[in-house]
Amino acid sequence: MKIGILGYGNLGKGVESAIRQNPDMELAAVFTRRNPNSIKINTDSARVLSVDEIESWKDKIDVLILCGGSATDLPEQTPKYARMFNVIDSFDTHANIPLHFENVDKSAKEGGKVAIISVGWDPGLFSLNRMYANAILPEGNDYTFWGRGVSQGHSDAIRRINGVKDAKQYTVPVEKALQSVKNGENPVLSTREKHTRECYVVLEDGADAKQVEHEIVTMPNYFSDYDTTVHFITEEDLKKNHSGIPHGGFVLRSGVTGFDKEEKHIIEYSLKLDSNPGFTSSVLLAYARAAFRLYNEGQKGCKTVFDIAPCYLSPKSAVELRKTML
Repeated sequence: MKIGILGYGNLGKGVESAIRQNPDMELAAVFTRRNPNSIKINTDSARVLSVDEIESWKDKIDVLILCGGSATDLPEQTPKYARMFNVIDSFDTHANIPLHFENVDKSAKEGGKVAIISVGWDPGLFSLNRMYANAILPEGNDYTFWGRGVSQGHSDAIRRINGVKDAKQYTVPVEKALQSVKNGENPVLSTREKHTRECYVVLEDGADAKQVEHEIVTMPNYFSDYDTTVHFITEEDLKKNHSGIPHGGFVLRSGVTGFDKEEKHIIEYSLKLDSNPGFTSSVLLAYARAAFRLYNEGQKGCKTVFDIAPCYLSPKSAVELRKTML
């Protein structure tokens, strides 16, 4: 499979790296909105090109991985390029997924291509585990905890505040709440009771720390619904102790079986990730393989992780999977 990458930020770099671990794939080209000459990639055989040249590569790329952001990039890019390529994106604005699906489905069908949207670990692998658990335990409760890990969107929101030079924000599960779920207590939890937020902030010279802290903890949709702690640190401390992008979390389903519902069960799926984009890029490539196979079968239109049979993700044949993993 010849893979194209659109966007060479953390996720695009992760995809390039992950391709080396998939022998059935090769990187053909990286497309960027920046000056291509300003970008150095690690794959000698691939080219770095302006996004203005992407249309001329329609017949040279099997799957295009879209590595832009969900706020403004993917709502425009995925429908646009689904007419030309088989595409994968990691659109993660949960409330807008139905509309995004409709837009991409229309374009992919017009172009006769396959698109798989909202691929990653949440949405993505966590979504699958929520669905499986609901199907298996129809009577029960769902719980999702994220972290401890860096939220790139929340970190960016802090960096946009006047007086902030740099920042990292960690989402942290409340251990008491998590343990209550694992114990089968089926707690009813508010947003504030499930997670806390820890912010590490480097101020610009002369910035008002109290004002910055107030703007953070009262920010709607980001921090106002959580117990939020703000730590002001030096730039050196941030680089030394907070330079990574770890993440992870838990999906749990607490349910019952039996005539009298006396049998209690917990289904748990968890991830602990050194690098959020590093892991997400590996998920994207597994679904790129699926998109390529579906396209070769003559399918078209938009899909989500719910629509993809597990065998399409693996480089192993059906015979190998039955022999080694079933």
